[in-house]
Order: sequence, then C-alpha cells, then structure tokens
Amino acid sequence: MNLREKYRIPNNAVITIAGTVGVGKSTMTQALANALQFETSFEKVDDNPYLDRFYDDFEKWSFHLQIYFLAERFKEQKRMFEMGGGFIQDRSIYEDTGIFAKMHADKGTMDPIDYQTYTELFEAMVMTPYFPHPHLLIYLDGTLEDVIQRINQRGRSMELETPTTYWEEMHERYVNWIENFDACPVLRLNINDYDLVGHPEQIESIIEQVAKTMKK
Repeated sequence: MNLREKYRIPNNAVITIAGTVGVGKSTMTQALANALQFETSFEKVDDNPYLDRFYDDFEKWSFHLQIYFLAERFKEQKRMFEMGGGFIQDRSIYEDTGIFAKMHADKGTMDPIDYQTYTELFEAMVMTPYFPHPHLLIYLDGTLEDVIQRINQRGRSMELETPTTYWEEMHERYVNWIENFDACPVLRLNINDYDLVGHPEQIESIIEQVAKTMKK
C-alpha cells in the first residue's frame, strides 16, 4: 500500500505549495509528488517574454509581467483540474496578487490604475465559485533568520546580491498574506520541523498532516 492509499488522499487532489524564497517549495513539491504518485506543476520562467524587460525597467513592465503570470497560472490551474487532478503545484496563483503585484503598487513601480485593473481582473477570473481552487495550500513557514540562512546556503548569485532589506520586506508580506488567506484550506509547516533532503522518510508525517487537514 502506498502512502496515498494509506492516508486516503483523493486521487484527484490538487495541492499547492506556498512560501517566500528559500523555504524549500521545490523540494517539498517533488517529495510530495513522489510519495503520492502525483504529477508536479513547476513555474515556467524560461519562455517568459517579459522577465528581461521587467528587470531593465520595473515601472514600464511590472503590469505586463503580472498579467502574463496571471494568464499562465490561470491556464495551468485549469489544466490540472481538467486532467483529473493528482498534482502538486510549486507556487500559487494567489501569491501573484497578494504579494508581488501589491508590492509593486505599494512601492510605486506599478501605476495605480494598472494595479486596479489587474486586481479587478484577478477577482473576476480567480475569486469566483467557478474557478477550481486547490484542495489544500501548504504554507512553508520560517523566521526571517531561517530564510536568509537558507538563501546564503544555496548560494545563488542573484539572490546573494539582493539586499537583505528586500528579503525582510518579502517575508513580512508573506506573513501578512497568509494570515488573511481563505481561498482554500491551509496546512502550515515550520521548515525547522523536517529535513526532506537528509531524512526523506519524514514525508510520511507530512502526508499524515495533509490528510487530517483535508478532512476538516
């Protein structure tokens, strides 16, 4: 008996992993997918036509970038459900508006009218009874110190060159966002409570928590 059957996780479940940079979303996504015999859904960035333009000029391209992300994530969400579910998704559609678009609006790198248009489009597309929301969102939770330590450990040059103040702001925004998130059930996991790289067998206790939360 596999873990999906043991804990009676529905075959059609769609589970989304959320959290700020450095908390291990990709590792969790792959580990859960392997253990549950589900497919993975990772963010596609290689074909994004706006990323380079955005980094050259935030104010000019932030709206275009967010609209592109919204469209791509919307299509991916529909695809997962149309295929009958059975997916673990790395990053949610809800973080785009609740974290990134709002940050651009607050910092003045997105025009207020553009932000209003984006928000209204998001609400019309996503926050309706007709949109298939995930069965569960797993939020990977850690302190700012934990996050910065992990960013330094994995050593990606672009992240290491990013000012610490950016990670501080991003962490605070995620904390505020998850406190008000109610689009689907949420399971919060402290990133210090498990080590899926060193102890992959710990995925079973996480799946047990997933099953309990989905049954509430």
